[in-house]
Amino acid sequence: MREASVAESPEFEVVDSTLMKRVFYIFAALALLSVAISVGGKWLGRSIAMAGYSDDTTMRQIVMGKNLISVPANFVRFDQARRDGIASRLDLYLRYPEMDGYSTAARDDFNHTTAKKIIFLSFEPRMMSRDMSGRYAPIYSALIEKPGTPGPGGTTVYAFTEKSGYLNEVLAVAERPGKEPFVARCLSGPSAEESLAPCERDIQVGDDLSLTYRFPRELLANWPALDTAIATKVASILKTGH
Repeated sequence: MREASVAESPEFEVVDSTLMKRVFYIFAALALLSVAISVGGKWLGRSIAMAGYSDDTTMRQIVMGKNLISVPANFVRFDQARRDGIASRLDLYLRYPEMDGYSTAARDDFNHTTAKKIIFLSFEPRMMSRDMSGRYAPIYSALIEKPGTPGPGGTTVYAFTEKSGYLNEVLAVAERPGKEPFVARCLSGPSAEESLAPCERDIQVGDDLSLTYRFPRELLANWPALDTAIATKVASILKTGH
């Protein structure tokens, strides 16, 4: 009779109720944790699969001085730069000759499992009065060894002198009737083989901006089409007077 009396006491009912609440809270917490792990796992899995790329085509408006650069987020190379606002530098990457950004369909090209075809573009405030073509006559021509050797696409490839400061680089030059020559610097030797885009060229664009674009050396064979494609794409994304 004493045990029955204890079992029916109010104290036992309070303890039992508290225990059930604790059990409920524990299971609820476990359920929330499971949902969080599931959602987080999916997000992390996608993040790892994207490897820093983005297939987001939301247009981003980037202001540099008096210039407005309007590009889809999947053109922008670095995640922290995929936003609207003011920037002192903007790095993009595009697939050539499509001139588009990252997408699932273009994944192999951006992962470099196919032929090299990714071009890297960097917009910055202009620091020099002349672009690479304009620097050929007053600067580069005095730093190269002549004669050069025939290069792809009708270019002439020159080695730099030892005192030039351009170690493991060559200069590719092609004449353009009525214009300054096409000029690009390219890595040479093992460095060129290891680089995804061993050649680079800078041009003046917009209002006091410089655009440097780096590209696979294989594209030198058709440099007129490449240079035209770059100029056309820049004209479509860059607006001045802002």
